[in-house]
Amino acid sequence: MSATVCDIAVVGGGIVGCATALSLSETHPGAKVVVLEKEARLAAHQTGHNSGVIHAGLYYRPGSLKARNCTAGREALYAFCDEHGIPCERCGKVVVAVDEQELPALDELERRGRANGLLGLERLDAAQVRAREPHAAAIAGLYVPQTGIVDYTRVTETMGGLVRQRGGGILLGTELRSVRREQDHLRLGTSGGEVKTRLLVNCAGLHCDRVARRAGVEPGLRIIPFRGEYYEVRPERRDLVRHLIYPVPDPALPFLGVHFTRMIDGTVEAGPNAVLAWKREGYRWSDISPADLADTLTFGGFWKLAGNFWKVGLNEYRRSLFKGAFVSSLQRLLPDLTADDVTRRGAGVRAQAVDPDGKLVDDFRITTTERMVHVLNAPSPAATASLSIGKFVAREVGRLLTA
Repeated sequence: MSATVCDIAVVGGGIVGCATALSLSETHPGAKVVVLEKEARLAAHQTGHNSGVIHAGLYYRPGSLKARNCTAGREALYAFCDEHGIPCERCGKVVVAVDEQELPALDELERRGRANGLLGLERLDAAQVRAREPHAAAIAGLYVPQTGIVDYTRVTETMGGLVRQRGGGILLGTELRSVRREQDHLRLGTSGGEVKTRLLVNCAGLHCDRVARRAGVEPGLRIIPFRGEYYEVRPERRDLVRHLIYPVPDPALPFLGVHFTRMIDGTVEAGPNAVLAWKREGYRWSDISPADLADTLTFGGFWKLAGNFWKVGLNEYRRSLFKGAFVSSLQRLLPDLTADDVTRRGAGVRAQAVDPDGKLVDDFRITTTERMVHVLNAPSPAATASLSIGKFVAREVGRLLTA
């Protein structure tokens, strides 16, 4: 079997990988770009289990990679959807504070939003919250008009189609297994045969740390998979939610808390929680990988993380196991909601990077080494920011090509 030959191999066919390949095909039109995706379709994991929120850029520290790429990527994504006829909606979001203890954090969100250039951001009192979300419990809130919704699987498939149109390749069912450095290229061993490439871009999401290590790069972190489980609001009760309704998040955690999301197909999703997944693609309690679980449990950083947040973790497991506990957390935002109003929906898995000290890596982390670029931490808002991340990586690749 002859080897596939390319200039740039992108590992990972999620939205970040496909956006990166698309940007590479635009900025380096003479270069042969090939995407390697281990599953039989694009957007099979984090992207395909995404709730579809287009984030405005409210939460992120001004000047951080998340803030810069989210705000730029948001507008690029809206433009991309308009250009290619992909349905999306700027539905807006209301962040609600339900007690006075949350007001300082709400103040900080408002400060960050304005520092990140959000236009039309409105501070709301209790009556103004009720005017926008009559069923929400709140003493104050923020209205964020730039927040939207879209189908990220459709976006990713469109990106993949454009990569093909521009002469690139999408190799499905092709898992990266080894990387060998040779004099002027990299030789990649995959489940579909050898790939010979000048440069490697790692956008492997849940497996990005493993890909880095196979390539001889120590990422300095470990991906810990957290499963987020969702409920769906019954169709006859969808009128409880007009926009998106979010709580004021805990500043100590990278998760945004349970919230209500209107999706582009008209459904209303409620959740998620955040529990340790026993498999990197573990969408159910019954999904167990001994190798993945051992990878987590033998990492010292995980136990340091668990020691700091064990009480939070126990509460998350309680909400996972007992519907009543989950509904109770939802009722904090929507008191009129009952257990009969929601049914179990699917789940997603977040690739959360944790460092050896047990700290949750908050910002995006992108590392450039000889002949390689590794996207090592790209959780939410990576889907929103994907086109901007792709341009960032393409610039790094350009430096490697001219070195």
